Amino acid sequence: MDKLDKKKILIVEDEVKISRFLQLELQYEGYATEQAYDGREGLDKALNEEFDLIVLDIMLPKLNGMEVCRRIRQISEIPIIMLTAKDETTDIVMGLDTGADDYITKPFAIEELLARIRVALKRKKLELKDSNSICIKELKLDLNKHIVSYNKENIDLTKTEFDLLKFFMENKNIALTREQILDKVWGFDYLGDTNVVDVYVRYLRTKIDNKYDVRFIYTIRGVGYLLKDE
Repeated sequence: MDKLDKKKILIVEDEVKISRFLQLELQYEGYATEQAYDGREGLDKALNEEFDLIVLDIMLPKLNGMEVCRRIRQISEIPIIMLTAKDETTDIVMGLDTGADDYITKPFAIEELLARIRVALKRKKLELKDSNSICIKELKLDLNKHIVSYNKENIDLTKTEFDLLKFFMENKNIALTREQILDKVWGFDYLGDTNVVDVYVRYLRTKIDNKYDVRFIYTIRGVGYLLKDE
């Protein structure tokens, strides 16, 4: 695997031996890995760091895998493969219903997990390739050309404004906190004030909502902002 294209996988597994085994096998296959040993740590890493895929155990201390998956799905479409110790239809259905892309039952052959990881990553790559633009009503964001338009009229946005609008549109109808926005748009190592989010939201409202007499971006009191698509 090309070093520049090395995929990063988060392993959320409380059993140290299994976690270490997965780490060694995935690294041998050319993946970069990071580990978390309980649900809260896994959720924190998933929401604040960049990964290409998550291997997530269902039975975890502090926060179970189902809840971790559900919360991740509120703001991210990252591929998630769930590990379950029981081959029970209820567990499998619940896992898939919370947003998991796939599941595998313990004990499993590592070759099977690796195959499922390859399939999930390939599927995500194809989805990204096919998804060259995001449209909400007359508002269109072209990812390839880096152009935003409303009713076919181009809107002049800076890179940061474009990235902020993209994050809003990718997570439409979801209330996003200022911290989440800072992490994804400015980077989790940003040390500035969260007020910068308010400033750039005002810029977007001026260039889109106010100019075209529409309303996309709503302030959610006590939370942050939401881009509404109704």
